[in-house]
Amino acid sequence: MAKKILIVDDNENNRLLMSDILQYRGYEILEAEDGGKGISMARELKPDLILLDMQMPGIDGFAAAKMLKSDPLTKDIKVIVVTSFAMKGDREKIIALGVDDYVAKPIDTRQFPVLVEKYIGPA
Repeated sequence: MAKKILIVDDNENNRLLMSDILQYRGYEILEAEDGGKGISMARELKPDLILLDMQMPGIDGFAAAKMLKSDPLTKDIKVIVVTSFAMKGDREKIIALGVDDYVAKPIDTRQFPVLVEKYIGPA
């Protein structure tokens, strides 16, 4: 059975790009367009990995990451933040949320699947 990855991003183009890259590698992709939906999908579907955008309406990535990592149902799910926040100090603030890694947008389409595989293995 393919490993499941939940992409939580309000930008449809970003979801489509990540989805295409990862589906090509054989992963099963789930999508949520906001933090609230992402949290409920994570609790219900227990993906192997969550790719989390930081800037979203409603529950943003910072709040979503805190909720996911403090919830016994989701705390062990790997979380990689995918964000355009790339200022000095942002990486440290994001990693301090308890997430597993951080990728700056625009993503490197060659390195991205390698990073995913580092955390959850091949599909």
